[in-house]
Amino acid sequence: MSVAFLLTTLVVVVTPGTGVVYTLAAGLSHGRRASVTAAFACTLGIVPHLLATVTGLAALLHTSAVAYETVKYLGVGYLLYMAWATLRDRDALTVAARSEPQSAGRVIVSGVLLNLLNPKLTMFFVAFLPQFVPAGAEGSAAAMLRLGGVFMALTFVVFAAYGLFAAAVRDRVLARPGVLTGVRRVFAVCFVGLSARLAVA
Repeated sequence: MSVAFLLTTLVVVVTPGTGVVYTLAAGLSHGRRASVTAAFACTLGIVPHLLATVTGLAALLHTSAVAYETVKYLGVGYLLYMAWATLRDRDALTVAARSEPQSAGRVIVSGVLLNLLNPKLTMFFVAFLPQFVPAGAEGSAAAMLRLGGVFMALTFVVFAAYGLFAAAVRDRVLARPGVLTGVRRVFAVCFVGLSARLAVA
């Protein structure tokens, strides 16, 4: 495995995007367990894109404008929904002594959908992974799966670190009503901005 692959993957994963915003929100809202669950969910959402790339299904998105636009705008719609839900649910970012934790299933479903409805992730794999696998080499599919596994592992570690940091400062940040409102608005704006970036891609 080349150093170039690891460095490129790390840069891509560390750069804040939809998954990072979602993991930070989970950490601030519900603590360490939810942040790790969110990181796992975002990582799990990579699996369909990786399998599509390896099996050649990604060629459909690459060659069919209708298919690509359909998935893209489903993703845009879901991001806008996340922005609306963040502003609407005033109890989402709270700190209470005995607050009920958000169910792991709900966190996982939301995290998986965020990545699943992002066709740019499939396009990234299509353009990225083949560069590190010799063309026509025997076992190239297995090699791409291994590289994809490394990408997923780094994604989980980095996202979990983001989320755990957010969970560590949640009491200080969320105990202040003014900061609480500001944080909710910032997350909503981030989701709207990410949806706009995906829409014009």
